[in-house]
Amino acid sequence: MPTVRRIGSARFFFYSNEGTEAPHIHVEQAGAVAKFWLDPVFLASSSRFRGHELRLLERLVAEHRDEFLEAWHEFFQS
Repeated sequence: MPTVRRIGSARFFFYSNEGTEAPHIHVEQAGAVAKFWLDPVFLASSSRFRGHELRLLERLVAEHRDEFLEAWHEFFQS
C-alpha cells in the first residue's frame, strides 16, 4: 500500500492491487477514510469524515493531482 504523500496527519495512498481501476487516491486520517478519483477529481466514497474535512481534502487532492497521477502511473506502469 504505497504512501504517496502525508499532509499534516492525513496519509494519501493507494493499494497495490488496484491497477485495474481508474486512477484514484485514498486518504486516511484519525480512523476516517476517503477515496477520490483523479481524472477528474471528485469524491468516490468516504467514511467518518465530516463535510468540511472532505472539502479540504478535495482541495488538497486537486492541488497534488499531478503528483498522485504520476505516482499511480509509475507504480502500475500504465
